[in-house]
Amino acid sequence: MGKKLIRVTSFISAISFLSYLVFIFLRNYNSPENIEKRCTAKFQKDVKKGLGKSDEEWGLNMDITSENYFKCMKIP
Repeated sequence: MGKKLIRVTSFISAISFLSYLVFIFLRNYNSPENIEKRCTAKFQKDVKKGLGKSDEEWGLNMDITSENYFKCMKIP
């Protein structure tokens, strides 16, 4: 009886601990500061794609890039 109780308690503790870690990760991952950092990094990467292109292509790329940035930031 004692070993079974210890095993069940250990299992419940492990599940609780993992659930807590997932909750903390998601809260941190979805914080406004982290969302802004991810969107800014993605924006900078997209801007670099347009370097060396003609003015018209660069302008179109910037329009698409800024639209994607606003979508990422969830700005209508």
